[in-house]
Amino acid sequence: MNITLKQLRTFITIAQSKSFAEASEILHLSQPALSISIKNLEETVGGKLLARSTRTLSLTPEGQIFLPTAKRLLADFDDAFIELAELFSLKRGNLSLAAMPSFASTHLPQHLLAFTTQYQEIKVRVHDVIAEEAVAMVQNAKVEFAITFDPGEFDDLHFETLFSDELLAVFPDNHDLEQAEELTWQQLSHYPFIALQRPSSIRLLMEETLAKQALFLKVKYESNQLATVVQMVANKLGVSAIPSLYKQQIQALNIQHRPLASPTISRRVGIVTRKRYPLSQSAQFFVKLLRQHYH
Repeated sequence: MNITLKQLRTFITIAQSKSFAEASEILHLSQPALSISIKNLEETVGGKLLARSTRTLSLTPEGQIFLPTAKRLLADFDDAFIELAELFSLKRGNLSLAAMPSFASTHLPQHLLAFTTQYQEIKVRVHDVIAEEAVAMVQNAKVEFAITFDPGEFDDLHFETLFSDELLAVFPDNHDLEQAEELTWQQLSHYPFIALQRPSSIRLLMEETLAKQALFLKVKYESNQLATVVQMVANKLGVSAIPSLYKQQIQALNIQHRPLASPTISRRVGIVTRKRYPLSQSAQFFVKLLRQHYH
């Protein structure tokens, strides 16, 4: 059944005004054009909707039943286009993203503030999950994009670098290492080490890089979260290495940090998206803000 919006508008306007002449003025259409539109509508539905004579115009019983439905259909259509226009103009909408905790708890809040200052009606949902889970959420379309470490090669994913992040040495106050301006992995290997649990991508990168130089750490404690790692360091359980992203989080703790070399271990941090799937308007603008800030 092929009923057009023009036919619906014509029918509703005539039914409400009870006059072809008045409906013609409202719709800016000639009366013959209105008659053709109503005729085509009636032929499509299979019967008369308007009872017309030389003096009166009224709805048939079928027309009376159809009128509320026609109004609802037209209102739904208008609402849909209003909603779509608001989505494109960012006057409403939702934004769902994933971010690894080291970014979510440090850099992300300032970017959210910049975004919501411009687009106050957008609702934002942040999933602060480990890097590997952030990538999986993009793959499974649970979020539009993730901010995390470079996940490597994936056929279905695209990675855009924002910046590089180096691992820092961290140790408690009043430690033997605090006199050094820069530390090496060899120096850290002499102390109990607190590491992220496998399959943490940071843990794997660290072990693979150090193994090439025959360096091995004395891993005594393991945790799933960086926040727990730094608390263990603060409580003098050992030393560790954390992404420099997390540096501002340890300022208030009894922890020292130093550049870490021989070798320097760094990872690219950026935006993970699905290939061949465009981002929503809200996601596009958020990504644009990130690019402007870091590039």
